[in-house]
Amino acid sequence: MAESSRQLPSNMVAREFGEVNIRPVGTQLEVTFTIAMEPQGVDAEGWQTGVALDASGSMREWFGQSLKGSFPPEALAEYRQKGWVYTKNDDGRSITMARPEAYEDGLRRGYLKNSENIIQPLAREFIGYLAENLDADGGTTVIYWACGNGGATEVLGDFTAQQCRELVLEGPKSVKFGDGTQLLPALKYFVERFSDAARGMYLFLTDGRLDDLDAIKRYTRELAQAIANGNRNPVKCVLVGVGSEIDASQMEQLDDLDTGTDVDIWDHKIAQEMRSLVEIFAEVVDENQLVAPMGRIFDSMGKQVKNFPDGLPAKVTFTMPRGSQFFELEVGGERIRQSVVML
Repeated sequence: MAESSRQLPSNMVAREFGEVNIRPVGTQLEVTFTIAMEPQGVDAEGWQTGVALDASGSMREWFGQSLKGSFPPEALAEYRQKGWVYTKNDDGRSITMARPEAYEDGLRRGYLKNSENIIQPLAREFIGYLAENLDADGGTTVIYWACGNGGATEVLGDFTAQQCRELVLEGPKSVKFGDGTQLLPALKYFVERFSDAARGMYLFLTDGRLDDLDAIKRYTRELAQAIANGNRNPVKCVLVGVGSEIDASQMEQLDDLDTGTDVDIWDHKIAQEMRSLVEIFAEVVDENQLVAPMGRIFDSMGKQVKNFPDGLPAKVTFTMPRGSQFFELEVGGERIRQSVVML
């Protein structure tokens, strides 16, 4: 029985490849890889793009909205005298509480500091890249999602590559950070707003903890069926994991979701592992796009396992002996080696 497919981490993948997946099948290893490239020709036209930022409570730290550090004993004593720190009884437990004045003074004196905002520079990169290189109107739509009760969104607007350089991204303003993490409202926002777009590319930055996974799967299957039936245009969604405590399991479930069609809606990446932004297009290319006049693939024993005399496609699937440590793609007079051993 064939085992499930596994995607190699981005930092393991040769720079020439967009994505590499491996799947043991009996005595063979099935390998699928894509060439790292932006959409070309007609496939580069008519895109609408969006970047959605997870604003659930667990993301507060990554927006720079958490405080790090502690008050020294002498400062606590001072704050108690001023009434800035007090003790509260909660079900028989004594809890020390601090008023805003204590936090403000702690920040001024250096006892406390804000967590680093890792979302803002990362999101600016994605927004600018999509706006400049892909979006038909030159502006990428930006929203916060998982706000309020976990299902609310806050729309920031459309931003050009130039505008996003000064874009402040510190979390939602009109609603609070969310009490849950519901992805479906954000997905529907893009799909429904850009229903007439020739193509849609939507990125969702998150720590990967989703509360509505089953609902997303149902909606994704319906969306894929509509695309397969020709009732709507293609959509590609990419989950981008951020932070140091990413829950990748649900992201992988969506990436590997069987929609019952040939339409693949979801991909996932880990921001820290990404080598270049072009990786978001790893699953946009297909086997009908030719990227070189010819190409050959060899296993780690040097045996040719695939030949493309009439043109190398942008997406390739082949098999080689399960014990192979790597494969090599020969193209343009060079050989590109790719390990398939996952540590």
